[in-house]
Amino acid sequence: MSGEQAGQDSGAGDGRTAPVWDVVVVGAGPAGASAAHAAAVTGRRVLLLEKAELPRYKTCGGGIIGPSRDSLPPGYELPLRDRVHAVTFSLNGRLTRTKRSRQMLFGLINRPEFDAGLVEAARAAGAEVRTGATVSRVEQHGPGVPDRRTVAVILNGGGAGGKREEEVVYARAVVGADGSASRIGAHVGVKLDQVDLGLESEIPVPAAVAEDWAGRVHIDWGPLPGSYGWVFPKGDSLTVGVISARGDGGATKRYLDDFIARLGLAGFEPSVSSGHLTRCRADDSPLSRGRVLVCGDAAGLLEPWTREGISYALRSGRLAGEWAVRIAEAHDAVDARRQALNYAFAVKAGLGVEMGVGRRMLALFEKRPGILHAALTSFPPAWRAFAGVTRGKRSLAELVRTHPLARRALEAADRS
Repeated sequence: MSGEQAGQDSGAGDGRTAPVWDVVVVGAGPAGASAAHAAAVTGRRVLLLEKAELPRYKTCGGGIIGPSRDSLPPGYELPLRDRVHAVTFSLNGRLTRTKRSRQMLFGLINRPEFDAGLVEAARAAGAEVRTGATVSRVEQHGPGVPDRRTVAVILNGGGAGGKREEEVVYARAVVGADGSASRIGAHVGVKLDQVDLGLESEIPVPAAVAEDWAGRVHIDWGPLPGSYGWVFPKGDSLTVGVISARGDGGATKRYLDDFIARLGLAGFEPSVSSGHLTRCRADDSPLSRGRVLVCGDAAGLLEPWTREGISYALRSGRLAGEWAVRIAEAHDAVDARRQALNYAFAVKAGLGVEMGVGRRMLALFEKRPGILHAALTSFPPAWRAFAGVTRGKRSLAELVRTHPLARRALEAADRS
């Protein structure tokens, strides 16, 4: 059913003719596209809003691990640029060692292609997609909201004469997936526990250099507490980046420059250089407010140690879309609240547990990166565990629960 038909059927809104969507999703990254797809496949009226024009660049390594692959929409074909079978580890440029696997560890994608494909999957499922739509705020009460079952999504406009005019979109439920600086997250009251700065360069390289990197990534445990760098090959270019705690951007930039120089890549001109803040939620941070849910980066959902966010975006987005449908069907605030709490429970029981282990891993890594490096490069069970996590055979939480050595190492870190 089209948006116009939706508005005529609903009889709500401005002049009783404005469309009232079942679910409006704000942000068309992996989380938002997954939410829109999950809601649309149920046959509900879904609108996906994105402020940029697609495809658009995102600062992201582009690693697709097993949990990401397993959370993709049915039939979605990954636009892989490379398949990783080897990892070179180094400790701030020293003690370099390469570990190899007969099975693929994970895949590498370019985010513009990946995100655009997810949006098309949502569109194919029935969602309407609108780009160039900047959401300034949402309102759940007040004169601009027709009834207690409706959320008003306020869009910035570009009126004549340079005057900005607002447009209102109505929904029975809203999913905020508008990134780490989320306006919807601010409405919900998302609280952050960890903020990191990631810097990245896309470096085109000659064929001979690209061939040397094919099928292999490099992970360097960095000089700043909790920092690390990466090289991900993408055919004729390399994605080179570093991440560390926010607070000393100059030191993070020096780490990236030194890392690129050590790799022998300083002579190649980057096609793109970018930066991005990643934000992890606090344990008690809300995931909903009224008929509004948040997921992905907007909810601060990502793995605290590696700062891996794509799998968290895909998984939380799918859950948000499914529960948004239930909220849209709720006829009163009590039922809507019950469904929102069920969504929060589903997120915390899965992704929340994994984030808890990730925080403990980060604490250990910040204090003793050399131990982690030695284990991965010299202790075969540790390497097999790493490979199992990247393939999606097990999660970090399962690893700690089932592997005595891993459990004892984290318990020792907790005590210290």
